[in-house]
Amino acid sequence: MQKRFIFMVVLMVVLGCKNTSKTPEAAAEKDYTQFVNPLIGTDGTGHTFPGPSMPFGLVQPGPDNTNVGWNHTSGYQYQDTALMGFSQTRLNGTGINELGDVLLMPLVKSDNQTAGYRYSKASEQAAVGYYSLVKHDNVKVELTCSERVAFHRYTFPEGAEAQVYLSLQHGLIFGIDENIANGLVIESDVRLENDSTISGYCHTSNWVKRKYFFTVQFDRAFAKSSELPKAEKDKAPRFMLDFGALKNNTLQAKIALSNVSVAGANMNLQTEIVHWNFDAMRQANAAAWNTYLSRIDIEADQKQLEIFYTSLYRLSLQPANIADVDGSYRGGDDSIGKAPNNAYYSTLSVWDIYRGAWPLLQLVAPEKVNGIVSSMLLHHQAAGFLPIWTAWGQDNYCMIGNHAIPMILSAYNNGFRGFDAQEALQAMRVTSTENHINSDWDLYNQYGYYPFDKLDNEAISRTLESGYDDWAVAKMAELLGDSLLQQEFTARSNYYKNVFDPETKLFRGKDTDGKWRNPFDPLTATSPLNNPGDYTEANAWQYFWTPAQYDIAGMKNLLGGDEAFTQQLNTFFTLEAKNPNRFLGQEAMIGQYAHGNEPSHHIAYLYAYSTTPKVGQKYLHQIINEFHNNTPNGMIGNDDCGQMSAWYILTSLGFYPVNPASGAFVFGAPQLQKATLHLANGKQLSIEAENYSATTIYCEKRFLNGEILDSPTITFDQLTAGGTLKYSMEE
Repeated sequence: MQKRFIFMVVLMVVLGCKNTSKTPEAAAEKDYTQFVNPLIGTDGTGHTFPGPSMPFGLVQPGPDNTNVGWNHTSGYQYQDTALMGFSQTRLNGTGINELGDVLLMPLVKSDNQTAGYRYSKASEQAAVGYYSLVKHDNVKVELTCSERVAFHRYTFPEGAEAQVYLSLQHGLIFGIDENIANGLVIESDVRLENDSTISGYCHTSNWVKRKYFFTVQFDRAFAKSSELPKAEKDKAPRFMLDFGALKNNTLQAKIALSNVSVAGANMNLQTEIVHWNFDAMRQANAAAWNTYLSRIDIEADQKQLEIFYTSLYRLSLQPANIADVDGSYRGGDDSIGKAPNNAYYSTLSVWDIYRGAWPLLQLVAPEKVNGIVSSMLLHHQAAGFLPIWTAWGQDNYCMIGNHAIPMILSAYNNGFRGFDAQEALQAMRVTSTENHINSDWDLYNQYGYYPFDKLDNEAISRTLESGYDDWAVAKMAELLGDSLLQQEFTARSNYYKNVFDPETKLFRGKDTDGKWRNPFDPLTATSPLNNPGDYTEANAWQYFWTPAQYDIAGMKNLLGGDEAFTQQLNTFFTLEAKNPNRFLGQEAMIGQYAHGNEPSHHIAYLYAYSTTPKVGQKYLHQIINEFHNNTPNGMIGNDDCGQMSAWYILTSLGFYPVNPASGAFVFGAPQLQKATLHLANGKQLSIEAENYSATTIYCEKRFLNGEILDSPTITFDQLTAGGTLKYSMEE
């Protein structure tokens, strides 16, 4: 009976996350979750987290070592053994702190509970759908979850009196003075529903202003609840719950969340986890993950297997579906709506994921694409412009550009039609013509660039990134037959040429009088957060290659042809770094190439358009082998909601989208022997590297279904048509 119950729970969850290319039974034939190591990237600057989540799920329960500081943006750092407790939400691999809702900490009742706030690293376990540790007070903590509900199991020492510390004041705090001083929570309303259930909501002001609603339910009654004294700025309660000595020494808790209402949280709880069988939920979680991980099957050694499938796991953590099970969601204007197909996606780190993660998601999780685009259009309806960086449906306006625009074009170019294309074009146009945060179109159009004396930081980066968005608007207009809009935005897409300095052969700050910034330092990276300058978390050399995403011919013309283009690349990869700064992604460097941050991610692939394509393949081999590992410090640079992981996957397969909105992928050289993509249309794409070895790292010839490919690119349509892509490898 027990086995049958577990099987039914697993089956229900799997069917809810059904793979369109393989049945759940087929997916379960091989356990791909065994290759996922959630500890990869948790040490250093990867900023990943080891706790469980579901694919594209709302909750991510896990340990919080501390709640403030750049090193702990996910609440966790591998080498840290201090422990504040276990909160239910966090972001994957970001550079800024957010979420960290509803902190619970099981404790042994004692006059001195210091030991309860530390744990042994040797006791720590992390796997798909499961995390556990043993604290120094000998309390074992285990975590799993469904999409919207976290599930905790605590095992106390024999005879111990159990307590649970519950804080609604807790959060992962964006480390700026006003957030810390204001205590995070603006207002709250928390109620003890009965002797086993606590519910309520909190309104927080952090990286975004948002509301979350919760229900905490224990599997046994607490004998006493004590509200603890508030600190001066606290607006939410903290409780100590006494459970006494426990039968079987175990206590379980379910924490359901909603961004709509307490009723929504209760509905999520009653729908997703109707039982108290922790092990069944853990197995159901892993089974759901297996349906996604099984979509790419690779032949590789253990190290590659672990990096690859952990990357695929990280890719699929977000965007998060923040709608309740009935589709209710809270939009960017704080109003409640009903999402189509019960899905409204947030955790949209657009500046990062538009590059590689978004095109890859279209290959491996195509059933999510229309819903994500529709969510961006709903955000436009509520906020007046397309999302820039949303968490829990609210925009933090972080980073620059409006790269939801190329994301929409990418989906449309790749054949997705589950959204209104004309509405999408109008949203792209409005976002590109009506002024909003970080987008002053009056200034941009007046000068044909952002002058640095009118815009005191990021002037060049904003000019170059807006050019890419302009190209995407023009292309979408062309596809939909709007020739006037196409002409307008094609002209704007060439504004990057207005800030090209022929003397330095770089894009250089220019003022309203047309004078170049002087002095000019092309090697020091700048950021508006600490040293304002003309570039965004990068320097002049790294941002030089931004227009090459869409206009390689124009870039070659500026430089003086193919040879000059090749020489510029060679200089870039050999010019010694100056003042590397990991906070600005200046790490994992080869010359000026900084693998730690996104502006560099496409640059090695530009060698495909040079006179020496093999040089780029050499650098790709170096990057993937030196800067990725299957260890906690095996990711150098923030994962940034799956973008770093996507780069690894795509580069392993042998291609990457230099222009991610075009529907084309540029060839590099594969980094594994064989892979099979199980596609949504029931077809398969077999990728084979003939003569692959540690020394045969170059590829000159590629064949698709036996026909040689002369182009340096392969299209989304060619990949999804299935068949065999064969690389001929050589030394």
